[in-house]
Amino acid sequence: MGHIIGVHTLVYADDPEAAWAFFRDVLEWPYVDAHGGWLIFGTGPSELGVHPTREDGSQPLHEITLMCDDIEQAVADLTARGARFTQQVETESFGRTARVAVPGAGDMLLYQPTHPTAYQR
Repeated sequence: MGHIIGVHTLVYADDPEAAWAFFRDVLEWPYVDAHGGWLIFGTGPSELGVHPTREDGSQPLHEITLMCDDIEQAVADLTARGARFTQQVETESFGRTARVAVPGAGDMLLYQPTHPTAYQR
């Protein structure tokens, strides 16, 4: 992989404290306090896909997607920990999806892929 050792993802939030609490308390991701309460989360395995943009320009330039093995269980677990879903589970050509609200930062797609994945566990 050369000199690239990983990917650092940024989420911009109107309410960073609420977003940090979501990733820390709801998703239960491990984190480090980089300095003075500025949390950086370990996100586990990752992969990057490139998709064509829509001709009408209505699509975001980048999207962060959360992957899971069992979407029904993930939705139930996250809901029990206080997550709010903006879209319930649907079946798409690439997997089963739902959208979860990130406080102060919009929403993210949660999906159970049905295609081969590039990350290693």
